[in-house]
Amino acid sequence: MPEPVMEELELLVEILDRHPLESLRRIAESEGIEYYRLKRLHDKYYGKYLTVSASANIRRIGLRSFVAFLSVSPDRLMEVASRVTRNPFIGYANPAFGFKNGLSLTIYVPDKQKKLVGKMLSKYSDDYEYYEVRAYPYSGDEDFGDWYLSYDYAVLLDILKWDARTPITEISRRLGKSRPTVRYMIKRLQEEGIIVKFAPLVDMNIHNRGVIGLTKHLDDEVLERFKEYEITVGVLPGYGYILEWFFSSKEDLGSKVLEFSNYVEKLLIEYFDPVFKEMNDRNLKDRYQRMVKEDGNGYRSILEF
Repeated sequence: MPEPVMEELELLVEILDRHPLESLRRIAESEGIEYYRLKRLHDKYYGKYLTVSASANIRRIGLRSFVAFLSVSPDRLMEVASRVTRNPFIGYANPAFGFKNGLSLTIYVPDKQKKLVGKMLSKYSDDYEYYEVRAYPYSGDEDFGDWYLSYDYAVLLDILKWDARTPITEISRRLGKSRPTVRYMIKRLQEEGIIVKFAPLVDMNIHNRGVIGLTKHLDDEVLERFKEYEITVGVLPGYGYILEWFFSSKEDLGSKVLEFSNYVEKLLIEYFDPVFKEMNDRNLKDRYQRMVKEDGNGYRSILEF
C-alpha cells in the first residue's frame, strides 16, 4: 500500500470529524468542496488508513474496564492468545514482557460479574494480576447501568463501532429492518447516552510498541515531561495509576525503558504485532452481539468462552 499524503489524509480526517455520518454529496455541499475531489480522497484513504467509529459510554450499559497481565510461556503464547481473542469480553490482547511475561489484556466486564474476573483469567494462566481502570481524572462515579435493549441493538453497536459510515441500506439489510427504523435506533442510542460521538480513527501503524507502567503515585510533572509523546493515563482504584507510552520500534527501546522507569514501580513492554491485530479485529467485529444474550435479557457469562 503506498504511503499516504499526510496533507490529504489530515484534510479528510478534519472533514469527517465535522460530518461523520453524512453522505459525500452533502458533505461536499456543506464544505464547498468539489464532490469528485472529496470522493477521490474518500476512496483513497477510507477503510485503509482511517474509519469513523462510534464512541460508546460502556458504563451506561453496565460494563467495567479492566487491564490484566498474564504469564504465558513462549511455546504457549499463540495458543493462549487464540483462545483469549475468541472471548468477546476481552477487548485487546498483545504480547508483553516485563513484570509479567506473556500477554497484556484489556477487558470489559458486566458490573454484575466483576467478581468473576479472576476465575476467568485462571482459564488462561495460573499467574496473573488485574486492575480495574477508570478515566483520568477519576470522578468516583459508581453509577453503572445494565444491558436493557433488544439484541438488534447489540448488532447495531457492532456495526457502528466497526464502521459508522456503513450505508443505512446495508444496516437495514443486516438487521432486517426498514431504514426509518434503523435511523430511530441510532438516534435512540445517542439520546440515551450510549453512543457519545462518532469520530474518525486513523490507523497507520506508526506506533508498534508500548511501554506500560503502574505507579501508586502520579506526579503531574509526568504529563508535562512527556507532552511530546503519545501517552495515556488511567486511574486504578485502590492501587494508583496506569501510564502507557506509545512509540515506534525504530526508536531506541533501552533508552525508553530507562527513561520511563523513573516514574513507575512496575513496567513492561507491549508489542503491537500484525498477527495479534488480526485476531483482535476479528474479535471486535461482532463483540457486543456475542456478549449479549439473544433474547436481549442481559449479558452472557464471561466464563462461557
